[in-house]
Amino acid sequence: MNKKTNTKKNSTVMLAVSSVLAAIIVVMTFTPLGYLNIGFVEITFLTIPVAVGAIVCGPACGAFLGAVFGITSYMQCFGIGRPSPFGAALLSINPVATGIMCIVPRVLAGLLAALVFMAFKGKHKNISYALTSLSTGFFNTLFFVACLIGLFGTDKLSTLGLGDSIVKIIATLVTVNAVIEWAVCLVIGLAISKALDAVIKQKR
Repeated sequence: MNKKTNTKKNSTVMLAVSSVLAAIIVVMTFTPLGYLNIGFVEITFLTIPVAVGAIVCGPACGAFLGAVFGITSYMQCFGIGRPSPFGAALLSINPVATGIMCIVPRVLAGLLAALVFMAFKGKHKNISYALTSLSTGFFNTLFFVACLIGLFGTDKLSTLGLGDSIVKIIATLVTVNAVIEWAVCLVIGLAISKALDAVIKQKR
């Protein structure tokens, strides 16, 4: 097989994997598989396909899947699919800021997670699967909370019962829910991405 044909085949495989993972995100978003709502606190498992895509297909795919994650999250603020009470509350305050908060952190999480994998895979590939899966969940939480506070401010967020200071808001949002997200993404993302990566390499 010549180089041109091999490159085309790899691109086709990456496109297929990206499309399947994007479809999985959509399905998870609108079924009980994607979220666990506890009042205003939401535990999401959508970081898993983002992590898998970032590892298997690279930065562009990670960013793309993060965007799909973010767009579907924004749709939930409008009550489409599984409604998000917290998102709806933010939407009533500022629709544009809510859209930015839903999408930008997820794109960054997918992009940076892929860069983490690229940085470690050369010498410590097994560790890189774990670090990338964990970092996807961590980046999602970090950028989401940062955007939330930066875009809405403590005054508006205090009206939602999140606290009247940055420390209190972070303490309200980053609790056991974040730990659960990170742990689930670490375990499942690592297992799926490692297995899928091996299968794709056999197909090349």
